[in-house]
Amino acid sequence: MTAVSPVVKPVSQMRLAPGSTVNIQDISWEEFESILQELGEKRSLRVAYSKSMLEIMVPLPEHEKSKDLISDIVKILLKIAGKSYEPFGSTTFKRENIAGVEPDTCFYIQNYQRMIGRRKLEPNDPPPDLAIETDVTSKTTLDAYVAIAVPELWIYDSKKLRIYLLSNGHYIESDNSPNFPNMPLTQIIPATVERAWQVGTVQALKEFEEALDRSSF
Repeated sequence: MTAVSPVVKPVSQMRLAPGSTVNIQDISWEEFESILQELGEKRSLRVAYSKSMLEIMVPLPEHEKSKDLISDIVKILLKIAGKSYEPFGSTTFKRENIAGVEPDTCFYIQNYQRMIGRRKLEPNDPPPDLAIETDVTSKTTLDAYVAIAVPELWIYDSKKLRIYLLSNGHYIESDNSPNFPNMPLTQIIPATVERAWQVGTVQALKEFEEALDRSSF
């Protein structure tokens, strides 16, 4: 009987439809690093790695609109709050031999000064103070965020915003954000995102700022 050798193809040759997710088990850290290098930085798909599980996700087209809009909203809130920050977009954050994850967007707020001028992450850099994900986030992705110890994670999915705070190695859902206390974010952010689909991003952000000016938040 002739032995059949497995067919091995580079991950970069995978053709995935928008909105699809692929999970690959028993991936070593070295293999994960090799796959990241193979995929390169200029790509539409995103990856998460935790407990030897690699997850590859291809966002839907509308994913980008929500992601960019929420990022703009955060910048407006930080400006109004008088807080300095450094945005880091969809950077790959790693905890060597354990986990890796790529937020849709993220911000350094408490640690912003340390990250000024940083062109690439250094091994001892802190995690971002706030990370944001849109669309469904899997257990692999959440486990990776826990391992990397991101203190605050927002997940926007199905017209809802959920705020998760890291506590004793687990995420706990919260109604409020420590970065924006007293702001009803779970109400105003979904409303602004939906408004953008009706009147456009620029108009929705303008109305958002005007509403903040009129409010007592």
